[in-house]
Amino acid sequence: MVSSKDVAKKAGVSQTTVSRVLNTPELVKKPTVDKVMRAIEELNYIPNANARSLVQNKTKTIALLSGPIHNPFFVDTTTAIINYANEKGYRVHVQYVDDERLQEAYTSILENKVDGVILSCIFWEDPMFFKLKQLDIPFITYNRKHKNNEFFVEIDNFYAGYLSAQHLLELGHTAISWVGGPQNRSTFKERYAGFIKALEDYNIAKNDDYIFTVDTSKQSIQDLFQHITSLDKQPTGICAATDSIALHLLDCFITKNLKVPDDISIIGIDNVDLSKHGMIQLTTVGSILEENLGFLAIKELFEMIENKKNSCVRITKPVKVFNRRTTSAPKQTIK
Repeated sequence: MVSSKDVAKKAGVSQTTVSRVLNTPELVKKPTVDKVMRAIEELNYIPNANARSLVQNKTKTIALLSGPIHNPFFVDTTTAIINYANEKGYRVHVQYVDDERLQEAYTSILENKVDGVILSCIFWEDPMFFKLKQLDIPFITYNRKHKNNEFFVEIDNFYAGYLSAQHLLELGHTAISWVGGPQNRSTFKERYAGFIKALEDYNIAKNDDYIFTVDTSKQSIQDLFQHITSLDKQPTGICAATDSIALHLLDCFITKNLKVPDDISIIGIDNVDLSKHGMIQLTTVGSILEENLGFLAIKELFEMIENKKNSCVRITKPVKVFNRRTTSAPKQTIK
């Protein structure tokens, strides 16, 4: 088996130089890098990643705790995170986590050495936040954040909720429903608060019969659809806390031959790639620059890992309405 010693001899350099070329090529002169890389190619040398990681005290691995894959937001962001990490030469240990199994996922992080952690499933009052800080592992949250207001990348969730309601109110809707998730998640908590503020600003009383909390699963949304369509007085518009919820509701209405937006208007939040599809064209609220939060977060994480960036990351991106085909002025109730 070819060793680094053989490569050093072939290139006419020391083993230390070979190691530097493999691990920190930016610190080695280009002619030397070229010589070593030529020798590696000619000898068909395969560097031992495990050995290098021991020398560097790095695993070249990060842990990603993503939300459930039935939500297209997490498909988009996970793809962006993995692609960026792979370009940097890192592997990504991915776990798609339902909130009910979050503790198991946290345990997995603590049991395996990684160079950094990126997660989208943290709770508003999550004790794991402080454990990660104590472990001194670079970490960042995206989409959701902890109430400590540190190490996160998000959109302006309060204003996103506000804009979603305002959009329907400006179209003339007054019977507006909110469909969100549990309030111990910052996204749902802040988006709902923004929704309520918009109703107050437009002097529309909150109707508790139109406020719904789901666990975001397809089944829970289907059950909710059955409930909404059985109401004596049904809403003319729905503000969904996520595009995922909005898309599931859209499917329910269309499957039952109800027309969107003629029978009911639906607006989501997140502006996932699927919402832009020509056959869907979901009206939604998202980052003004249509930036992928996963991509923004993983870039910040690598700043911490590679450049020893110690400053606390607090990024909140401004939002706007992407007005597409699923909202219009109210024409009639569902019945």
